[in-house]
Amino acid sequence: MKIGLQANPRKPRALELGQRLVERIAGRAELVVADELPALGPDLPHQPLSEMRPDVIVAIGGDGTFLYTLSRNDAPLLPINAGTFGVLAEVAGDKPPEFNDAVERLLSGFYHLEGRMKLGADLERKPLPDATNEYVVHAARAGKMGLFEVALDGEVAGRIRADGLIVATPTGSTAYSLSSFGPIVDPGLDALVLTAIAPFRAEARSIVVEPLHTLRVRNVPPGRETVAIADGQTEFPMPPDASLTVYRSPRRATFVRFGSTFFYRLRGKRILPWSEEPGAGGGSLAHLPSPP
Repeated sequence: MKIGLQANPRKPRALELGQRLVERIAGRAELVVADELPALGPDLPHQPLSEMRPDVIVAIGGDGTFLYTLSRNDAPLLPINAGTFGVLAEVAGDKPPEFNDAVERLLSGFYHLEGRMKLGADLERKPLPDATNEYVVHAARAGKMGLFEVALDGEVAGRIRADGLIVATPTGSTAYSLSSFGPIVDPGLDALVLTAIAPFRAEARSIVVEPLHTLRVRNVPPGRETVAIADGQTEFPMPPDASLTVYRSPRRATFVRFGSTFFYRLRGKRILPWSEEPGAGGGSLAHLPSPP
């Protein structure tokens, strides 16, 4: 088995967990480390993420680290949380028994793969990188609204004045879209979630679109400069009258899972719209079993 390793180089906890992973895997599987981590496993081979060809990549950090890794490599990803929320994480890095058990399960092949929808996008017919969470079209200057035209399958549906628009996957529905009052969508579904950011009309609502459609967001001229942003990491300038077309990508994000459920991974993160504590009111998740 060949395992790739990526860790957030700015998080000491992530580097510490990366070293523990190296020590536990040494001599039991082939291991290659991202070239951004020269001090981690100095005797091991190091490669750029985009050039790795592992069976699985272990990424240690927060959701930003996981999205960064997914944008550069299509191998199945085992996300280990060393960040704050870690909504995408399968393993809690601050729980040594869980961490150690995850390594053993990985080495023994005792896991399954979960595929999730990605977004493809074209900016003025130029293909952009896929996004796992969302594409955002946002006014380039903070505190300034833009005017955006939305079209479904090329047919104009309307215009909206707002700070920006988010086109999210179900995976991204618990990220930026959620902070803009978008719906929580089970990531087992394929769908496009369109949410306005700070719309001028307070009653503006999100919509969820069947995934075979395309959504086009146009920066209405004379308008302000805007940017398209993939997964909160990579920006692409959009001059007035430029259009971003977003659609379901033919490629998918693949996660290594050990049996945890979507709702279980959200527990304790204060994301779900009901109480999670026994006796604190209706809708408790206390009856949900722990993953095996």
